[in-house]
Amino acid sequence: MEIGTPGAVGAQPLFTVPRRPGCGTMGKPIKLLANCFQVDIPKIDVYLYEVDIKPDKCPRRVNREVVDSMVQHFKVQIFGERRPVYDGKRSLYTADPIPVSTTGVDLEVTLPGEGKDRIFRVSIKFVSRVSWHLLHEVLTGRSMPELLPGLDLDKPLSTNPVHAVDVVLRHLPSMKYTPVGRSFFSAPEGYDHPLGGGREVWFGFHQSVRPAMWKMMLNIDVSATAFYKAQPVIQFMCEVLDIHNIDEQPRPLTDSHRVKFTKEIKGLKVEVTHCGPMRRKYRVCNVTRRPASHQTLENRTVATPSHGVWDMRGKQFHTGVEIKMWAIACFAAQRQCREEVLKSFTDQLRKISKDAGMPIQGQPCFCKYAQGADSVEPMFRHLKNTYSGLQLVIVILPGKTPVYAEVKRVGDTLLGMATQCVQVKNVVKTSPQTLSNLCLKINVKLGGINNILVPHQRPSVFQQPVIFLGADVTHPPAGDGKKPSIAAVVGSMDAHPSRYCATVRVQRPRQEIIQDLASMVRELLIQFYKSTRFKPTRIIFYRDGVSEGQFRQVLYCELLAIREACISLEKDYQPGITYIVVQKRHHTRLFCADKNERVGRSGNIPAGTTVDTDITHPYEFDFYLCSHAGIQGTSRPSHYHVLWDDNCFSADELQLLTYQLCHTYVRCTRSVSIPAPAYYAHLVAFRARYHLVDKEHDSAEGSHISGQSNGRDPQALAKAVQIHQDTLRTMYFA
Repeated sequence: MEIGTPGAVGAQPLFTVPRRPGCGTMGKPIKLLANCFQVDIPKIDVYLYEVDIKPDKCPRRVNREVVDSMVQHFKVQIFGERRPVYDGKRSLYTADPIPVSTTGVDLEVTLPGEGKDRIFRVSIKFVSRVSWHLLHEVLTGRSMPELLPGLDLDKPLSTNPVHAVDVVLRHLPSMKYTPVGRSFFSAPEGYDHPLGGGREVWFGFHQSVRPAMWKMMLNIDVSATAFYKAQPVIQFMCEVLDIHNIDEQPRPLTDSHRVKFTKEIKGLKVEVTHCGPMRRKYRVCNVTRRPASHQTLENRTVATPSHGVWDMRGKQFHTGVEIKMWAIACFAAQRQCREEVLKSFTDQLRKISKDAGMPIQGQPCFCKYAQGADSVEPMFRHLKNTYSGLQLVIVILPGKTPVYAEVKRVGDTLLGMATQCVQVKNVVKTSPQTLSNLCLKINVKLGGINNILVPHQRPSVFQQPVIFLGADVTHPPAGDGKKPSIAAVVGSMDAHPSRYCATVRVQRPRQEIIQDLASMVRELLIQFYKSTRFKPTRIIFYRDGVSEGQFRQVLYCELLAIREACISLEKDYQPGITYIVVQKRHHTRLFCADKNERVGRSGNIPAGTTVDTDITHPYEFDFYLCSHAGIQGTSRPSHYHVLWDDNCFSADELQLLTYQLCHTYVRCTRSVSIPAPAYYAHLVAFRARYHLVDKEHDSAEGSHISGQSNGRDPQALAKAVQIHQDTLRTMYFA
């Protein structure tokens, strides 16, 4: 894959993705099975045609119906025995050329509609031949892509031969089943899995084709997703509002019920049944207080690890913090959490914390009951003004409540106070495990260090100052164009690496490239220097949340931004940059071929299992690593793709480094599924959603995590996620 200047036709590539430096050799080899199957492709050319359908912007489902009808209707004149495959957008492939002129052909297709037929105009124009023969040459190593004109395995265009294979294999299931993303689903037959709230589970399969070593592979995996049940609207409303008997329901709906129902049904399609054969469909845009008889309707488009786990019993934190001044704020009702229960909880917490080397001294300086989100800010201001040197506020929550978002907003952004929330059920019925996990989080929030990598077992990259960066962008829910996307970048602040600093920004909705990355990286480099008195000679950048189709665009913009951050500090400051994309959302699963190699009750592959052959890219530097011990279900390995590497890592070095970073996550005593910096970036972005909650406008119902913006301007949103100066240098997000 080569990255050129955007828009510059024929420009020389600026960035070339590194070749695989060899395969990993460390560790014990074990035999594995994968849910990937070899695909035999005929050594032929296929013919690509561009399809233009008017009216445009129809769903893929409609486009497929149009093309299918076109092939049937014009079988004699044009298509004969040819069976074209179509991607639902603009690309149509055939095994033999279609007899049309070089300027193409215009056809008219009619689909039966609701009330009247729908007429579509379809133009078909030849684009190019796509060579599967050349694809064979590349896959078998007889040629490299750059030597073959027009062949780039990563080109996200229809001329890409891999895309042609994918379209062929997806054509039939796309017509037969319900496609969602890269998966296919069918309505339940013979089973029933209701989820409540008008939803049910549909099962299906994920399918993707990808080049691997010497061959093409088809990745198949089981999928399950939630669908809305096909049912009368009244029945749907009863499920959403938990109404058991509609006849006993007072009319009209209360405002709170109406708001809740609106959230669920808004944007869904309903089919009218009161107009005889005219069963038209409409998309719901709102639910009003007025009855239907008065309503006009309109249709709008709208320790020492063993299998990735270690035991901290009888061991202490690497650096424990002594807590002398602390407070308790209980937002659970007194009848739910009595004073003697609070006393018992604090006594047990103090005992566990002392054993862990993080002594919580004496009794809390403040212990009061409170109610509702509105009392958070006044109480916290009182605490800050009254108790000088207050280190921690433990907040007890009565279940799912808007108090949590307000505690984090006030503590993280407004007053700069360390907070630790605990659910009341864990106070009433506590356990040593729960208390130990609380201590893990409290210690790092106050500047302590829980665990470090054993220095003499670390890779050689640690011999010089190195900073580890993790980056992630979280987007608003699908269909929501108002809430911003949130970009987060974290950076390591010591040599272990254990302590991290965070930067966070809001940006345009659904924008994947981190807009202000240069400024964010610059902040973290400055803070690294203040913390260590060293300038990093290497930057290892783990980037979460990028799909393969976005690799070239994101790499081009973000690699330049990282370089810009370095040069803005010193003209000649050019640390080596390694840019790695971390992918969790894929469908490759790995299984031990030998039953004796399986681990735990779930029979999963061992933590640390690494694959960089057979099912990986033919020549680029990628690998699968299952860094965590699977507790339930089938473990999902993470996929790592190295898009840039100034530091010339060997396969073993980078795989071992990545695995070790999965052991440095502070919230638990087990290795996690992705490296700690990438995980922290996700936590920071997730926390910022809470900071965006505006208690003046946001409803207390439903999920606060959506972080509603309520029309606030970009400056107000940026200010809302800005962390208080006293909190900024701490791991407040732990």
